[in-house]
Amino acid sequence: MNNSYKHSLSTNSKITQISVNRCFDGEQHYYRHQSSSTKTPMTFSIYLPDEALAGRRCPAILYLSGLTCDADNVTHKAHFQQKCSELGMILIAPDTSPRSSDDSDVPNDDRYFVGQGASYYVDATQAPWSEHFNMQSYIVDELYDLLRSEFPIDSIGVTGHSMGGHGALLLGFKFPGKFVSVSALSPVCAASESAWGQAAYTEYFGDDKSRWAQADAAQMIEKSGQQYASILVDQGAADNFLAEGQLQTTKLQHACNKANQPLTLRYQAGHDHSYYFIQTVINDHIEHHWRMAQLG
Repeated sequence: MNNSYKHSLSTNSKITQISVNRCFDGEQHYYRHQSSSTKTPMTFSIYLPDEALAGRRCPAILYLSGLTCDADNVTHKAHFQQKCSELGMILIAPDTSPRSSDDSDVPNDDRYFVGQGASYYVDATQAPWSEHFNMQSYIVDELYDLLRSEFPIDSIGVTGHSMGGHGALLLGFKFPGKFVSVSALSPVCAASESAWGQAAYTEYFGDDKSRWAQADAAQMIEKSGQQYASILVDQGAADNFLAEGQLQTTKLQHACNKANQPLTLRYQAGHDHSYYFIQTVINDHIEHHWRMAQLG
């Protein structure tokens, strides 16, 4: 491989490279580092187009994955690399939560929508979760700063699927100064009103409903008002979780209307909640973030 395409970590780097694979006109990398926010090792994947490998600053997308997922799901299944290669976009996929390791005692729960893999990208305030489940701080402070220090990133947009879509909407409107663009795929739009979110928030926040409200994407959008020129949301019309009331998509519409936040919401006929759906629309989301990055 041409050595000019080799990205070199700084000599005082806090991250360790796990793997590198050539993919289209770029490379798919994996890294590990010790997190001060979660007090555990954390991993993330990052796709670097050749422009970034050569040192040119490129726009980036932070992709937040859903329940039970980790960095592998989107990296292996979404097929985003070709479009990112064409547009010169970086895409980063962090893990969804802290995980148990030999030197940590990370709490967990038998329910798949609570515990490891189901952080909701919030900072828990209740024991035993509060020691490790500080994913809001991890994403918007620790990882955000780490990425900017180690990679040639120009601007960052945020997207995600399901619980990660909730995270993208929530953090995008809670910290608009961090992100230039927001989109979501099948997001949990009103976590405090879904059975999944209520179970998780009872564990993470206890009975303090004011904290639940601060961790609800629709309520945060309504409170924050317009922050972006436009946000893009895709929802599978045949999604069983939509039918069960876990996603509350109409709450997002109402919140954006009240906030005067332009929203492009597309119901995709016949599509479910799976990565087959994500493959279908991911290129549109990459292009959305690329356009928003060009606006500055």
